[in-house]
Amino acid sequence: MTEDAIEQENKQIAREYKELLRISYQTLSDEDKKLIRSAFDVAVDAHKDQRRKSGEAYIFHPIAVAKIVASEIGMDAISIVAALLHDVVEDTEYTLDDIERMFGETVARIVDGLTKMEHLKQETDISMQAENFRKMLLTLNDDIRVIIIKIADRYHNMLTMDSMPEHKQVKIASETLFIYAPLAHRIGLYNIKTELEDLSLKYTEPEVYNDILEKIEETKEEQAAYIEAFSEKLRNSLDREGLDYYIKGRSKSVHSIRRKMKVQSVTFDEIYDKFAIRIIYKSDVDQEKFVAWKIYSIVTDHFRPNPTRLRDWISSPKTTGYEALHITVMGPQGKWVEVQIRSERMHEIAEKGYAAHFKYKHGDQKEQGIEEWLNRLQEALENADSNAVDFVEEFKLNLYSKEIFVFTPLGDLKSLPKGATPLDFAFYVHTEVGMRTRGAKVNSKLVPLNTRLKSGDQVEIITSDHAKPNKNWLDYATTAKARSKIRSSLREEKKAKAEEGKEILRRKLKSQKINLSEDVVNKMVAFFKLKTSLDLFYRVGIGSIDNQMIKNFASNYSNAFISFIKNRIRRSPKQEDINREEITDNYDLLVFGKDEEKLNYKLSPCCNPIPGDDVFGFITINDGIKVHKKNCPNAISMQSQYAYRIIQAKWIDSSQEEFTADIQLTGLDNVGLISKITDIISGNMGVNMRNLNFSTDGGIFTGKITVVVKNNSILTKLINNIKKINGIEKVTRI
Repeated sequence: MTEDAIEQENKQIAREYKELLRISYQTLSDEDKKLIRSAFDVAVDAHKDQRRKSGEAYIFHPIAVAKIVASEIGMDAISIVAALLHDVVEDTEYTLDDIERMFGETVARIVDGLTKMEHLKQETDISMQAENFRKMLLTLNDDIRVIIIKIADRYHNMLTMDSMPEHKQVKIASETLFIYAPLAHRIGLYNIKTELEDLSLKYTEPEVYNDILEKIEETKEEQAAYIEAFSEKLRNSLDREGLDYYIKGRSKSVHSIRRKMKVQSVTFDEIYDKFAIRIIYKSDVDQEKFVAWKIYSIVTDHFRPNPTRLRDWISSPKTTGYEALHITVMGPQGKWVEVQIRSERMHEIAEKGYAAHFKYKHGDQKEQGIEEWLNRLQEALENADSNAVDFVEEFKLNLYSKEIFVFTPLGDLKSLPKGATPLDFAFYVHTEVGMRTRGAKVNSKLVPLNTRLKSGDQVEIITSDHAKPNKNWLDYATTAKARSKIRSSLREEKKAKAEEGKEILRRKLKSQKINLSEDVVNKMVAFFKLKTSLDLFYRVGIGSIDNQMIKNFASNYSNAFISFIKNRIRRSPKQEDINREEITDNYDLLVFGKDEEKLNYKLSPCCNPIPGDDVFGFITINDGIKVHKKNCPNAISMQSQYAYRIIQAKWIDSSQEEFTADIQLTGLDNVGLISKITDIISGNMGVNMRNLNFSTDGGIFTGKITVVVKNNSILTKLINNIKKINGIEKVTRI
């Protein structure tokens, strides 16, 4: 570069720095400005020899990220300093100790969190966004500002991505749409969320993006004229009330219009609500609600409202802190128009998210607010030991989901994600309530646990000391908190059952003169084609590996076990072999969807899934369902770009499938007989009953019970136990 060009660049850097101080949302003290100046000087020195792919000086990037953090997100001086320094330790000779010595422990901790996240990308040569994202979220334990600065960093990268190769653009855009946009939404950064979505679409579907953008530009004048006509009708009435307000229009984002076109299968011209009208008013905080409803009354005096489209987020703010009154009215030319009514304070919160929300709190209140938000995110991190793609999917679900508001029996209002069930509500109230859920009432009526709740429902949870989670609950629950607690409980139950199974197996083998040892366990695992010793002990515990199967193993146990297996394969199958085939071959069964349907499929060659792998189905255009592993290199891009074509899939073990069976009973009618029968079925044996029907005639009773069992040996044991009850004459399976 020439000396003149270098001088011009230095002047531009100085201008950017002054602009950073000028546009800061928070009030900066002299001490703050001094700290920011020091960080700026260090960043300029550290990056002096670096340039971006576009050719500009690298320092422009950290300054731009700091400007986003300062102005658009509205964070404090510490965040601005950390944003200026976010790449210093990663890319230059400065160390973390240098940063801590110059700027203190807090800034060093944030920079360290951001540096760790950069290292995550470099550890792998394939796209592992899900695993990286999980690790990234765990840095919340250090400081939430790590995530906020990371969002700002990603936003600026998306704004300056034109100089990158196309394949990188698509990868980064997919990751942004999949992870960063939902996270920005959850923090309340609606403007940045919208920008991230639009920029992602620009690189993943450029033709669609440009087409919609062009059409929006073409209709701008028409839209401005419509907003003016709408406003003109309201102004006199609003002015008469002495209100201090202004009216502005807001176009829907390109991504939002694209989503509506896909979901509703309509063209651009057929979408009626391409923009919304905002009425923003000045008011004291204690008068805000009153003024909002006064404006609502004026708007609905002039335009007919759609009663099903009223959204009152002033009485019940969203968990992101968002407050506003949304109504949809029939405007001029017979068009439906969304009107958003907000105070200036509410508008700031909608634009800046939590930074503005906490601006109106002070001291301890502000700290409690940050803690409350962190706790909500932490809830979703509780299942951080699960499969990475599952984790991200569930976390994303909690981030992006719309909200409903339901009431407790005492009238307290609770916010839940849209689609939540009574089981989710139970775990939201308290983990122990969730664990002991027996049933639920919604609006005083008994309902199934998988019922979808609606705003305004009053929910009562019925608990029992004997109730405990079962695997069906995973199909009933939708929130990450509930699902992680259920999984944890099922794992603990499996371990407990496996401990019982281990002792049972020890006794059974001893009767066959075989000692339970590691060698014997390994050979049994191979014999029954299982994966681990835990699987073996668990199956013995629940009875799916019974006495006869253990005897089959024992009779063939020898030091030459491997050669025995080879010889058995060569011999013609006897009944014993057929039995073993039935035991083992049924373990490898792939089912799809929540109803666990058996569908035709092909295993994808890109990741070669085998029975037992965590998998999902992808509906192709010409080749039916292709099954991929959840950690397949292509998984994230499929999930982010073609989520509507993903179908849930899992391998199930037929020995753990549940079957219904009908039992018929006859006998003498004694007092307490039914109680004894149900105690044996549900209490002693832990078997579920679906139907119970008894009748008596002349001192003789007949009954029919439908039970749910895992296998025939459990059913046989159940029938034998019922036969032992005094007064039972006959028990048969129908």
